[in-house]
Amino acid sequence: MTFRANAGEVTCVVGPNGAGKTTTLRVAAGIITNYQGEVMVAGTTPGKARTEGKVAYLPEEAYPYERLTGYENLQFYATLYARGDEERAAKMVERGALLSALGEALHRRTSEYSRGMKRRLLIARTLMTEAPLSILDEPTSGLDIESSVRVRRTIRDAPSSGGAVVLSSHNMLEVEYLCQRVVLINDGMVAVQGTPRELKEAFSTDDMEEVFLRASGGRSDS
Repeated sequence: MTFRANAGEVTCVVGPNGAGKTTTLRVAAGIITNYQGEVMVAGTTPGKARTEGKVAYLPEEAYPYERLTGYENLQFYATLYARGDEERAAKMVERGALLSALGEALHRRTSEYSRGMKRRLLIARTLMTEAPLSILDEPTSGLDIESSVRVRRTIRDAPSSGGAVVLSSHNMLEVEYLCQRVVLINDGMVAVQGTPRELKEAFSTDDMEEVFLRASGGRSDS
């Protein structure tokens, strides 16, 4: 399996259930260390990149500290990530507050938040670090339409800081909206990769869902 996530871009990893998307992301995040082959994150191994703060990872199932306010959650994570650099931590919190777009709700305990608000806070918490690589596993999973739209806008604007964002998704409309590059995995291997436009041209279709079905060996009605 070979693919590259470029700085300043959002790369989407897609594929059928069980294809290896989450495993791939966990390897890149330095969580899974027993693997074959070579993985490089910001010029080093995923494990070292993680300890050096070069990668930020948000799993599909994650929760804020509910006894803390949204703002306190951002402060806590920024303090850990900045490692004693108070100025850097303060800038992270400021960026996280802007990315979350939660306004005055940041001063409420997150136990009072809706699922969508919690997810927006967690994604802002991840992206505020401006790590060379930010990884989001199914960032809009289980969210209503309004929350999903807000999350997508946050992710779309994040790479302006220059880092790479890699995410997984089952929503092909979301993939087309967010991603400069798409990597489709099937049976633990890269089936196809390229920009949404390149993939649609390769499969002679205007529909990313059709690309997904054909590339993954699924049924197509055309």
